[in-house]
Amino acid sequence: MAALKSQTIETKKGTRCRVLEGGSGAPVVFFHGAGGLLADNPFLDGLARRYHVFAPEWPGYGESAGDELLEDMLDFALHGWDLVDALGLRQPHLVGHSMGGMIAAEMACLAPRDLARLVLVGAAGLWLEEHPIPDIFAMLPQEIAEVLFVDPARGAALLTGGADLSDIEALKDFYVVTQRRLAMAGKILFPIPNRRLSRRLYRLTAETLVLWGASDRLIAPAYAAQWKALIPGARVQTIDGAGHMLPWEQPEAFVEAVTRFLA
Repeated sequence: MAALKSQTIETKKGTRCRVLEGGSGAPVVFFHGAGGLLADNPFLDGLARRYHVFAPEWPGYGESAGDELLEDMLDFALHGWDLVDALGLRQPHLVGHSMGGMIAAEMACLAPRDLARLVLVGAAGLWLEEHPIPDIFAMLPQEIAEVLFVDPARGAALLTGGADLSDIEALKDFYVVTQRRLAMAGKILFPIPNRRLSRRLYRLTAETLVLWGASDRLIAPAYAAQWKALIPGARVQTIDGAGHMLPWEQPEAFVEAVTRFLA
């Protein structure tokens, strides 16, 4: 399976975004979370065996630029549709992980007829007082791995691309990249990821799958039931052996669940 190729596209608003692309078939747009895409994203290759996959990086991530043009939740959601537009896609399936799920759900509320199906993976955007979401903005790298992954040691290696964070230069590089990403994500996630999305979900008409890692320590699986309660006809699937970073931790199970739902 050839790796996805990368292109840079410009939106009407002026953001320049790197997009990974591969495969053929119905279009699937994958929106990443606050941690960005990692060096290796095997689940995208898996999806590209069945679909035409597009995975844009938000401004502030990787080589994507224009973070100063997006300030609030509406900006992010419209940016998502601007990307779909710039890619020339009609009614793509939207798959969003974590922060990307929050944005994809918001997009589906704004323009309910402009997407095919929606997959929310460990999505942020709701708030349950009895299950507060830990503040990733205050965590050290090793603490982040502990809330994101079932296996924190493997998770830390994935997050850092295998860099040795006991080496001060590697740690500095990691911090610079992470701070830029979190500064962007913080616009809609900090201090808590509640932008009143729950009040708009009544507008959502796309068939929706809510996917969750059974051991998610960042956004508890109780949130999956809340999404189901708020989205008419949504179905929930929980995947064992995965925490918040489900697509990376269980790529085969993730691809199988998404493929079965989209088919």
